[in-house]
Amino acid sequence: MKFMTDCKALAALIFGDLAKTAREYEEMYPPRNLGGNGAVTRFAPSPTGFLHIGGLFTAMISKRVAKQSGGVFLLRIEDTDKKREVENGVAGITRGLSDFGVTANEGVISQTEETGDYGPYVQSRRGEIYRAFAKELMEKGLAYPCFCSEECLSQTRQTQEANKQKTGYYGQYAVCRDLEYDQVKTLIEQNAPYVVRLKSPGDESKKVAFNDVIKGRIEMPQNDSDIVLLKADGVPTYHFAHAVDDHLMRVTHVIRGDEWISSVPVHLQLFELLGFAPPRYAHIAPIMKEEDGGKRKLSKRKDPEAAIDFYRERGYPRQSVAEYLLTLASSGYEQWRRCNPGVSDGEFPFELKKMSLSGALFDLAKLNDVSKNVICPMTAEDVLAQVSEWAREYDAEFYSLLSVDPEYAKAMLSIDRYTKKPRKDIACWSEVKAYYSYFFDSLFLEPRELPENISKADAAAVLERYLTVYSADDSKDGWFAKIKDLCEPLGFAREVKAYKKNPEDYKGHVGDVSGIIRVAVTARKNTPDLYEIMKLLGEQRVRQRIGLGM
Repeated sequence: MKFMTDCKALAALIFGDLAKTAREYEEMYPPRNLGGNGAVTRFAPSPTGFLHIGGLFTAMISKRVAKQSGGVFLLRIEDTDKKREVENGVAGITRGLSDFGVTANEGVISQTEETGDYGPYVQSRRGEIYRAFAKELMEKGLAYPCFCSEECLSQTRQTQEANKQKTGYYGQYAVCRDLEYDQVKTLIEQNAPYVVRLKSPGDESKKVAFNDVIKGRIEMPQNDSDIVLLKADGVPTYHFAHAVDDHLMRVTHVIRGDEWISSVPVHLQLFELLGFAPPRYAHIAPIMKEEDGGKRKLSKRKDPEAAIDFYRERGYPRQSVAEYLLTLASSGYEQWRRCNPGVSDGEFPFELKKMSLSGALFDLAKLNDVSKNVICPMTAEDVLAQVSEWAREYDAEFYSLLSVDPEYAKAMLSIDRYTKKPRKDIACWSEVKAYYSYFFDSLFLEPRELPENISKADAAAVLERYLTVYSADDSKDGWFAKIKDLCEPLGFAREVKAYKKNPEDYKGHVGDVSGIIRVAVTARKNTPDLYEIMKLLGEQRVRQRIGLGM
């Protein structure tokens, strides 16, 4: 009885100023009415750096699980590490998610705003809530103040390492665990700094088991360390804060990177001691990258493609990134997409339990292929709108060129777009300027690279003769007929078949002749439909460029 009396007195001594109890917070945040299958998921990043592609991957999966089940996806900011927090870090996270189509149903929506009934959604604004639950643990004899200095803890760690023991604050090394109430009171009155620790009932010789939605059944030793709940400044540790937050926000599924698996025994213990039903855990393998014949995690320090800004600055459409990440998330997605062209990816029946147990391999070339397939069926209006939006922020010169005559830009983007097999040349908006540069005089490059079998003299002869027959009013058939008529007088075969049959009889074939004209007009060997390009450029430009090529 005295023990419990002392525990309550100790809790009152340390937390006596609290306005609400833990039970009152329970009433403030009641269970959600989502039906039996509605999943509540969360993405809970720290604003300590740029948003990683792995973070977007996790957030996308979390949102998908919630949406498919008729549940809720929330964004929580875990900003308890103020020393590492970067300026406008929250804004970077919210923008990074929204730019690629991952918007939360509730939670933080900007650097200063949030929405929803289960907030605050920023941990630094939830201090009183954590203190209330720490007080309840202390009243039950499950938490206590620890006055050990950093020097003392360092010496303990050195002793444990010398003895080849597990490091941590446990057993005989938990020297503040059994301090008497009077001792604690005296130290507090002397303003001695302290943290609040969990009094762990765990036994490392025993196992705790849980069923990971992705990885299956996992067994690990119980946690026997008296982990810190509240630091000396009153700020909660990640372990404690996430347990309180996930419970009060009624999170049902915690989807996160598998580097957190080692923390599960601590987290399950906290849920149990706090009297909370634990969420279901799903640990995702990291996105990997090939290097020197092996694989490693995609690195924030080494790999520019690890940052979300990389995709925004290059101008990958949000759907391209989403489609690619889905190929990493599910081996069945590509087959589904082939069978369901044009269908929203939201219709794909995603299952956590079918995710890969090993890390998916990031492949920029594959992303580009996926993105070309996304951009290819877009209308010219949609492409123009998106590339203009990108250029306004990242390429003022190109934005100005597109804005001068939007109809001209739209016609340019329409060439070869509405055919049975539209071209797949563009993977991201940053490629559009270079790809279509010949439509703008200020971007047009004069250097020519002729087909390998064509001499400069023959090219000049073709262009000189073509200028005499060229007319901007020709139909497509008439235009090509004129090109064919140029061939034989200049030593070229009218038909490719004839050239292939007797190549020694000709300088080239009709394709080479049109290729010479293509290079003169566009400075490219490979372009969309040359007739449509020349028609859009207009007679003055075409004649001028052909003249330059002679």
